[in-house]
Amino acid sequence: MEILGLGLGMVLLFVGFGLLIGVLFGFFGMGGSFLVTPALLVMGYPTRVAVGSGLAFVFGTSVIATLKHRDMGQVDYKLGVLMIAGTTAGIEAGKEIVIHLESLGLAGSIISVTYVFLLGGIGAFVTYEAVRGDGGGGVDHDQADAEVDADDIPEIAKKIQSYRVPPMMSLRGGVSVSLWLILAVAFVTGLLSGFLGVGGGFIRMPALFYLIGVPVPIAVGTDLFEIVFSGGLGSFLYAMDGGVDISIVVPLLAGSAFGARIGSAATSIVDEDDIKVYFGLMLLGGALAVAVREIGTVTGIDALNTVSLVLILGSALVVSGAVVYSSVTALREESQSSAPA
Repeated sequence: MEILGLGLGMVLLFVGFGLLIGVLFGFFGMGGSFLVTPALLVMGYPTRVAVGSGLAFVFGTSVIATLKHRDMGQVDYKLGVLMIAGTTAGIEAGKEIVIHLESLGLAGSIISVTYVFLLGGIGAFVTYEAVRGDGGGGVDHDQADAEVDADDIPEIAKKIQSYRVPPMMSLRGGVSVSLWLILAVAFVTGLLSGFLGVGGGFIRMPALFYLIGVPVPIAVGTDLFEIVFSGGLGSFLYAMDGGVDISIVVPLLAGSAFGARIGSAATSIVDEDDIKVYFGLMLLGGALAVAVREIGTVTGIDALNTVSLVLILGSALVVSGAVVYSSVTALREESQSSAPA
């Protein structure tokens, strides 16, 4: 039995994977394409199809999750528009780099190596900050409109905010930061989005918090709002070159539609510090998976491709499970505390 040209087993695999990614997307504000694109590469899809389909998936999921965060007042539209302006140029530049590398036959290897170093570096940093407990947690998810306490801003962001390069922009939560910093972060993440086939959220959300000093809930909601446009633009550009496979995107979106609602709702009841370390470990798992796949390609050991796919799916499963478990635990504790004696 085939659906959209795929066997039933593959369709169910994509639906299940989309569900896991949707939970991560809604909770962390990160599209999950940093897991989807490597997974498609491991499955043997061409680089352009893996990148383009990853961006198309990000676009569809971001619309769902952004609507939920908008309802909770966790979107800074002014910051989002500025991010879109810088991201647009970056996406086009990244796409042209991929096309050029494809013509040289180097796209797959270079993108894989970039994934390993980028995911590994960010994963190690986030995990270190979470374990050390000195990275600040932003503010609680239900305090997105409140002024940010100085103790809630990471030291790196305080240092950056001390450089008053005009024009300065006032953001939600009382944050004031240079326009040039916002545009620089937007361009770099846009470049990554077009080059790696990612929404850019796995680097943009930490950048909004650790570099700009935006509270975590607003960083998540605004990141999702920006991804709607960057993912839509990126997938359109790749679709024009035949780089989007609908048979991949549709089942992924079917699963993520439900998962994104769960993840978005969890942001209002779960303290992100509780599972920040799991997120860092997930990035490290993704980096390890891509590294294993590349080693398998170079050495000709096909079994390593299977190991790589298991690592990617396992990382998504573990962190998604942590989000759901923490949500259920928080609701149970709240119910017990409010129950009459």
